[in-house]
Amino acid sequence: MRENDMLEKEDIFSKVLRAGRRTYFFDVRATKADDYYITITESKKFTEEDGSFHFKKHKIYLYKEDFAAFREILDEMTDFVLDQKGEEVISERHQKDFKREIYAEDNEEIKSAESFTNIDFDDI
Repeated sequence: MRENDMLEKEDIFSKVLRAGRRTYFFDVRATKADDYYITITESKKFTEEDGSFHFKKHKIYLYKEDFAAFREILDEMTDFVLDQKGEEVISERHQKDFKREIYAEDNEEIKSAESFTNIDFDDI
């Protein structure tokens, strides 16, 4: 393999984010011209019925000329989601071991339900 080919595959800087069955790899790499770009790889583990497993990977190549627009849109999208849905991960409710924490709003609803008096029309 030529030296230039080795440079293209060399990771300059890397970070890993493990998120359940998914792992995200953020890598800065060098082109043949020794310019830098970023790859973002999502790797998701799938387990077969026989206990074996495999990974599916998806990769995004992000070049410097797109950084500003990419960051702007990513910030806008993440802000939108957090503003609309908050930081609670709703899908956690569907996990077998999920235990809902009672928040202040829920406590008020419980208190108002407890203070409700059921009146039968026969009592009037």
